[in-house]
Amino acid sequence: MKKATLHTDGGARGNPGPAGIGAVLEVDGKKHGYKKYIGEGTNNQAEYKALILGLEKAKDAGAQEIECFLDSELVVKQLNREYKVKDKELGVLFVKVWNLMQVFKKVTFKHIYREQNKEADKLVNEAIDNR
Repeated sequence: MKKATLHTDGGARGNPGPAGIGAVLEVDGKKHGYKKYIGEGTNNQAEYKALILGLEKAKDAGAQEIECFLDSELVVKQLNREYKVKDKELGVLFVKVWNLMQVFKKVTFKHIYREQNKEADKLVNEAIDNR
């Protein structure tokens, strides 16, 4: 069974403001970094969009199990169904993640501290700086 780990981060300068996303996917011992400028948005929207990007890349890589690490406690708790999703726009993104999860045998979401997510954070800042 092909397993993967995924670190994602999203951020907006100004919240809302110029936003970027970053994902670091490790599959078969190989690490791949992805970044994208997503225009105006909020931090939470960017966090979800980074996760969507990472899950799509994991799906393309043929991963069947994926362990996701995010420094957004809100997003992790929403996806683990500890918090309700009250924001309409986040609800749409939540559903996208939920639908993507169906292609994997197992998906877990874990909250980590920002210091443990430096690679993904760096990609977010590069995406915003290089827009």
